[in-house]
Amino acid sequence: MKGSGILGRTRLPEAWRQPLAVAGGVIALAWIVIAVAAPLLAPHDPLAQDLPRLAPPGAGHWFGTDQLGRDILSRIMYGARVSIPLTLLLVVLSVLIGGLLGAAAGYFGRWVGETIMRVADLVFAFPTVILAMVVAAALGASLTNAVLAVLVVAWPSYARVTRGLVLGVREREFVLSGRLLGFSAWRSLRVDVLPNVTGPILVLATLDIGTALLLLSGLSFLGLGAKPPSPEWGAMVASGVDVFDSWWVATFPGLAILTVVLAFNFLGDSLRDALDPRTARAIKERAL
Repeated sequence: MKGSGILGRTRLPEAWRQPLAVAGGVIALAWIVIAVAAPLLAPHDPLAQDLPRLAPPGAGHWFGTDQLGRDILSRIMYGARVSIPLTLLLVVLSVLIGGLLGAAAGYFGRWVGETIMRVADLVFAFPTVILAMVVAAALGASLTNAVLAVLVVAWPSYARVTRGLVLGVREREFVLSGRLLGFSAWRSLRVDVLPNVTGPILVLATLDIGTALLLLSGLSFLGLGAKPPSPEWGAMVASGVDVFDSWWVATFPGLAILTVVLAFNFLGDSLRDALDPRTARAIKERAL
């Protein structure tokens, strides 16, 4: 048993044993567990208004209560079931849409690439937050429309990165050999190109989870996302603006957002270090 433990430890890359990587993994795992088990962990109904109003943090209510007499800790736990899944869904959709369009632009080039990149440049021409606000306001205030609004501004970054990576791979010998053997464009992209561009895109996606969460929470904070009484973190922070003296109403949901953003930023940095041979080698030499 001892030998297997040592063997498992030696197989773990040095980049994943760094303090920030461990901290990010523990925090992210903790929030995922909270999101899944919120009905079991939450001490109160997140929508119930039967508690003292604006009660400060204490033994009965660790994070206090809001202006409607709702337990903030319970609302944060249930808010994880809203904010985290929607953020992950948003990033996955951005990777799929932006990655496919970027791969097509880089592999086929010519008018296909020019058309896709000009559309991406058009999106980049506007400030990200402003454009997301405009799209969300045009679609109507709701969480679904907020996700669509952030998706509109998020996919071009993946398209641009994927296009650059595909341009660097498509002229490599193994890709050209596949073409000479009569491989279809789809097979070449799937078998030869995709495995060589997945790493950087995965790093970008991990780092982008925090940005997506901030955008979604920001739209809810401005009234363009979640609507009351939904326990969404951005909307909870917004509700604390009206009772600024009761600092706990906005502080604890804000800290929830902060910890999730930091956790996935730590994981993204560690993933980048693990996938970069030079960085991984430097970390290993420093550890030795």
